[in-house]
Amino acid sequence: MAKLVLQPGKERSLLRRHPWVFAGSVARLEGRARPGDTVEVVADDGRVFGRAAWSPQSQIRARMWCFDGEAVIDHAFFKRRVAESVARRAAHPLLAGQDGLRLIHGESDGLPGVIADRFGEVVVLQLTSAGADKWRDAIIAALVQATGCQAVYERSDSDVRSLEGLAPVTGCVHGALPEERLTIVEHGVRMEVDVVAGHKTGFYLDQRDNRRLTGLLSAGRSVLNCFCYTGGFSLQALAGGANSVLSIDSSGPALETARRNIVLNPQLPGERAEWQEDDVFEALRALRAAGRRFDLIVLDPPKFAPSASHADRAARAYKDINLFGFRLLNPGGILMTYSCSGGIGLELFQKIVAGAASDAGVDARILHRLAAAPDHPVGLAVPEGEYLKGLALQVG
Repeated sequence: MAKLVLQPGKERSLLRRHPWVFAGSVARLEGRARPGDTVEVVADDGRVFGRAAWSPQSQIRARMWCFDGEAVIDHAFFKRRVAESVARRAAHPLLAGQDGLRLIHGESDGLPGVIADRFGEVVVLQLTSAGADKWRDAIIAALVQATGCQAVYERSDSDVRSLEGLAPVTGCVHGALPEERLTIVEHGVRMEVDVVAGHKTGFYLDQRDNRRLTGLLSAGRSVLNCFCYTGGFSLQALAGGANSVLSIDSSGPALETARRNIVLNPQLPGERAEWQEDDVFEALRALRAAGRRFDLIVLDPPKFAPSASHADRAARAYKDINLFGFRLLNPGGILMTYSCSGGIGLELFQKIVAGAASDAGVDARILHRLAAAPDHPVGLAVPEGEYLKGLALQVG
């Protein structure tokens, strides 16, 4: 096993059990290692910190598999880690009975670069690091054994793979996808999931509980859902008794799926739903010019800031949409606003939203601080994992 030796004083993050070793912390690699190979991580004085996956093309040169200098990284290791991750979800009372569930959440489950989502009998796997890619077969076998699923579909097509020197990989790696469209039931609402061409792994499971909260707050209200994708927030709003729901997205195919989702749920008042294909920023300006007002607005935009270097530009975009949101609310209305940008922290996001409220000339109070569902845990030593943050605000 090759030995990764740290620069003097660069072990502090590892002492806090943060699992990343950046390029600037590496003094040298003693021995040979190919991308994804397991290396022993040691301080300059010889102290052993554990085992990591080597990634020479990434700024994150190594990702810790474990903080145990005696551990063996083999098929049994992944079988155990995957089984533990699946078992944690099974034991969580708030996750009981969910058709759509995140089974593995990367570093927070001790498996850096590994994402696995379950949609009924199909598990979607995404591998984003050289180490995860190296152990693909072991991870797939462990998932099949831990879940008993009928199919595993790989969606390793994230842009971050290029930073690891990895090409995109997609396709069925175990079993076969069902011939009919895949659907899940979430809080009583049925929705399609496109694991082959949908965003991420096919669906945004992290917003599950926030969609439910939207439904609880929607009774008797007029609702505007921006960046609606396939209509998850919209469907819950209708289920919760909204008087009307206007949903806007720039993707025609996503809106077609949303319309099919309405058909899948005959118990919902589909006549109260309006779907608009448009650029959200332009649509918000047009709604403002037309004098439209709403009682509840959902702003769930795509990632404006993938890293801290994009934060300034992203801050302007977040400021703009929240400013429009506040201006389109009726007195007493509720704004549910989100950021999934890793480069925008919670404190900065709240400052941006507060600035938008000030510019709109409204007073707002925080009703709820919003985050990802509990199957998307955040490792205490890895605060970067808290990518999704949101605020439910009431004005007037």
